[in-house]
This record gives sequence, structure tokens and C-alpha cells, in this order.
Amino acid sequence: MVRHAMQMTEPTMTKREANQQRSLEAFLAKKAEFDALLAELQQASDDHFGADPEAVLWCETAWLTDATAKLKEVADQHFRRGEYRA
Repeated sequence: MVRHAMQMTEPTMTKREANQQRSLEAFLAKKAEFDALLAELQQASDDHFGADPEAVLWCETAWLTDATAKLKEVADQHFRRGEYRA
């Protein structure tokens, strides 16, 4: 009688576990992209978005108003404020 050594195999992931792992990897990649954008925006803000504070015109104010509205919408979605309130 020949005895075979028992093979130890790594446990395989279920479909749900594999899906969760892929979801986590995608989330972390998007978070890194988001964090990089925030860092770029903070740097640009520190530099007054390239505007000369002594010579700001309405076009710079209009652009910043639009950008602020977009960021506010993202913040409102995350914090469930305004129209996103539950």
C-alpha cells in the first residue's frame, strides 16, 4: 500500500472574497488619485491659483466661484448635506 503525502494547499478565495479584494484594490487606487488631486489643489490654492492678489479681476473670481461650487457638491454628497440629506 502506497501512502501519498497530504498536499497542503492555500485556501482558495470565494467569489465574494475575490470580488471584495478587487473592490478594495480599485477603491485604494481611486483614493490615491483623489489624494493627489487634493494635494495639487492645495498647492494651487496656496499660490492663489496663479492669480496676482494685487490684480485679481472678475474672471478669476468667477472661476473660483465655479470650482468652489463643484467642491461643495462633493462635500455635500459625502457629508449628506443640502439636497443629499437623508
